[in-house]
Amino acid sequence: MTVASPVSSPATLRKVVAASMIGTTIEWYDFFLYGTAAALVFNKLFFPASEPLVGTMLAFGTYALGFVARPLGGVIFGHYGDRIGRKRLLMLSLILMGAATVLIGCLPTFDQVGILAPILLIVLRLVQGFAVGGEWGGAVLIVAEHGDAARRGFWTSFPQAGVAAGSLLASGLLAVMAAVQTEADFLAWGWRVPFLLSAVLIGVGWWIRATVDESPTFKAVAAEVQALPKAPALEAIQKRPLRLLIGGGLKFAENISYYIVSVFTITYVTQAVGLSRQVALNAILIASALHVILIPAFGWLSDRIGRRPVYAFGAFGMMLWAFAFFSLLDTANPTMIVAACCGALVFHAAMYGGQAALLAEMFPTRYRYSGVSLAYQATSIFAGSLAPLIAAALLAATGSGFPIALYVAAASLVTGIAALAARETRGKSFDEIDAEA
Repeated sequence: MTVASPVSSPATLRKVVAASMIGTTIEWYDFFLYGTAAALVFNKLFFPASEPLVGTMLAFGTYALGFVARPLGGVIFGHYGDRIGRKRLLMLSLILMGAATVLIGCLPTFDQVGILAPILLIVLRLVQGFAVGGEWGGAVLIVAEHGDAARRGFWTSFPQAGVAAGSLLASGLLAVMAAVQTEADFLAWGWRVPFLLSAVLIGVGWWIRATVDESPTFKAVAAEVQALPKAPALEAIQKRPLRLLIGGGLKFAENISYYIVSVFTITYVTQAVGLSRQVALNAILIASALHVILIPAFGWLSDRIGRRPVYAFGAFGMMLWAFAFFSLLDTANPTMIVAACCGALVFHAAMYGGQAALLAEMFPTRYRYSGVSLAYQATSIFAGSLAPLIAAALLAATGSGFPIALYVAAASLVTGIAALAARETRGKSFDEIDAEA
């Protein structure tokens, strides 16, 4: 049975977009804060007995655990999001993420409590991963299902930009703390401040998201269709296996390249190139600011010329830029390091801008939350979670960025092929997509 999907008024849509982007920014600020701190702090405070690069690898190992929990969060949040609605699950993810992040800021170090310190760090990282695994699908769908088909790529790119804004905020606050403090003060307490500030940000996010209405598309289906799926994730796997596979392929290089740029660059610049953490943080900060602007631009472009060509441009562009990226870092010139990060995030934005719309258009309303969450989060176990760890291992083994560039290029080839294999869905209404199902 196909139900006509209502479209919200422009004023309501703008409110939903703003609330979704702000909430997403706050949640991903929390998630990215861990990654940046893993490269700067956790290797020294939670794994102090190790050699610097080994300690960094151990810190990235705990960082990777957050990604392992993301698919579980996606399945559970997707299940209930497809059965009781998008909004309530978004509120829950916000609270879980905020509580875990604040508690990380309160953790004792290895010198204070020994092995208990990294154990507690791991537990809280798993909670972060679980929460953010459920966040993304709900945030983009509540926007997609409030809006119209003609501008879906543009509107859903704003929650995507919220992910980049979260990275910008996390890098920015840590850069400020590192710039105004001595190394000793930063390690003693300065790194904790951005984690503790999450309590304030979560309060703001809760207040904003509480004002948003439930997705009208979901409400229409829930009111008219008597039997919502009992196991939406299983239904997505049974009925859309190829689209799940393509969706995972679309995420592969996008995920890997982003975490190489936003997380591993700090390690490479400080340990391989020999420059200060401030140079690396400043480069990521500038590139992230550009990234926030470019994501909606590419989302808009995907509404004009199609999702597939824009995505393929980003993937194949990243495949080539990976080699330029490490060559520019190796110059040890701060300007060139900024250029390396900016160039990489241009190609990433091309993949990321229309991604939410493309994945949402792969699945019908009855199991859309589960479908997009599986496609988006399952790949993260093999992509973003391992990317800094693999990159650190390659650097330790070879002392060169070239093997890391090969790794990113190979992943980009996979994603480029997935983009060419995807169906073009630009301009399709959810009514048409539901009818096809």
